[in-house]
Amino acid sequence: MSHIVLFGTRFCPFCVAARRLLSAKGIDYQDIALDEDAELKIRVMAKSGRNTVPQIWFGTDHVGGFNELRDLERLGNLESAVQASLELGETVSI
Repeated sequence: MSHIVLFGTRFCPFCVAARRLLSAKGIDYQDIALDEDAELKIRVMAKSGRNTVPQIWFGTDHVGGFNELRDLERLGNLESAVQASLELGETVSI
């Protein structure tokens, strides 16, 4: 199981962009669909404090959404953030 988790919906353009970015960087991640699971969506949004998708976690650290993920990549910090989450070996629990 990957320590990188993306909670999103199937057709959200930001979710699609986040998936593309992670895949383009060769980052293994778990993609959890919220489209048909209203209770899970409520729990994810309560844990993150946000009501938008995608919601991305590196281990137990909430990265944010696509904009924050893209900012990590633009600043050259994406790979080190991924590596840090792998070293900790923890996965978000929702």
